Amino acid sequence: MSSTPPATPAPTAPVAPPGTPSATSPAADRSGRISAGLVLLLSALTAVGPLTIDLYLSAFPRIVDELGTTESRVQLTLTATLAGLAIGQLLIGSVSDAVGRRAPLLVSLAVYVAASVGIVVAGSVAALTGLRFVQGLAAAAGMVLSMAIVRDSFEGYRIGKVIARLMLVVGVAPILAPTIGAQFLRFGSWRGMFVALAAVGALLFVVVLLRLRETLPAERRRSGGTTAALRSYGSLLGDWSFIGLALIAGFYMAAMFTYISASTFVFQDFFGMSAQQYAVVFGVGAVSVTAGSQINGALVGRVAPERILQVAVAAGFVLSGGLLVAALAGGGLAWLVPLIVLTLGTAGFVMPSVPAIALERNAHRAGSAAALIGAFQFGVGAVIAPVTGLLGGSPPVTMAAVMFGVIVVAGAVLLGLRRTFGARVPDDAADALGAHGTDGAATAGTTPDVTTTGATTDPTTTGATTTEATTTEAVTAAATVRDPAVDVPDDPAALAETTVLADRRS
Repeated sequence: MSSTPPATPAPTAPVAPPGTPSATSPAADRSGRISAGLVLLLSALTAVGPLTIDLYLSAFPRIVDELGTTESRVQLTLTATLAGLAIGQLLIGSVSDAVGRRAPLLVSLAVYVAASVGIVVAGSVAALTGLRFVQGLAAAAGMVLSMAIVRDSFEGYRIGKVIARLMLVVGVAPILAPTIGAQFLRFGSWRGMFVALAAVGALLFVVVLLRLRETLPAERRRSGGTTAALRSYGSLLGDWSFIGLALIAGFYMAAMFTYISASTFVFQDFFGMSAQQYAVVFGVGAVSVTAGSQINGALVGRVAPERILQVAVAAGFVLSGGLLVAALAGGGLAWLVPLIVLTLGTAGFVMPSVPAIALERNAHRAGSAAALIGAFQFGVGAVIAPVTGLLGGSPPVTMAAVMFGVIVVAGAVLLGLRRTFGARVPDDAADALGAHGTDGAATAGTTPDVTTTGATTDPTTTGATTTEATTTEAVTAAATVRDPAVDVPDDPAALAETTVLADRRS
């Protein structure tokens, strides 16, 4: 029987880098609550990506006329944006694991503002396409680094609660953005949308510069340059428990992108809705995603995110299957709209649960893990979204069939992943692993990949750290966190011996 391991020290509050203004941060709460100011800032950073993608969709016909080009060329500007977002998350997430979160975020916001201003004066579709790629590349920083900052700053169930708030933005923004963009067209040119995006980027740059502290201490950063970055990605891609979660997120996001890309043809062209009626249906869908995300946040801490994920995907399978049956039977709006809205609601549970599980198991490489999850979401979504147009046929049937198909795939992946959910690292083994880290990210005395306390570090504070006295259960899967330097055997006796040896080495 092994002895009780010493308590792991709570993370220290992040220290601002030299030259950072010592501005008072938004309401630092020493009682262990999650800072509303931090969540608001991270939500705004997360929203930049979805707004960048979807804000200008309603302007496509005007762009075609003004730039004297074709619809397919203008659609390529959207593809370029999605490619930039996917690649940007991979690059920026990995870089942030080596140099910290704050500097890459500031540089990316500056590039984002410059690209947005360039689009305002773009005179050709070729220039627009290139600038949209750069804009997507820079916008990726807000999404991937927000996730990494959450994992740097919180532990245990608090990760899931904060991510639930961020996923609210990821779910709602793509649905509301086209409606917001249409309002810009009522009062001016499509270029005004990019003026607004440049202003948003500039404002966020100032707020991050003055208020956000560095959340990744130097001793927890990855060393080794490009080789270490590639090794980190290679390790994640070789980990079925991680890649399965990323695929679930990607295929579920594909269901949302399918709805976004096909709904205008279903509701306006097929059912003859007016633009105002269509906006109402869009709004109801947004409320459903929001409700699912917030209920998920309330459940975190009471129900394991793995359990939430399994129930939500099962519900999505039933609801999307019902949607397909209703569409094939020629059901009207009274059947289709409720089923679509409820199906979207399940995404509000799935999208926060996936990164909560994945980042908790990969805290030592949170930037790379968040980047790959984001790349899968936009990569798979971008590939699947145009399928409805390629298949042709009845728009309601095609949309329902694709949504059902991708959710079926997500469910199949989840079934193959379930066996990894029961794996747990004993506390003593977790401490041994945390002392050595993986990919050079963790050092002795820190265990960022294991939940050992309810400690919460608010990166917008000037040095305050709030800690709960109650220790929570470690939730890192053994198959995920094994370090090559500390091989953790399955046999309990051998495990205890390995732990002792690891403690001696440390």
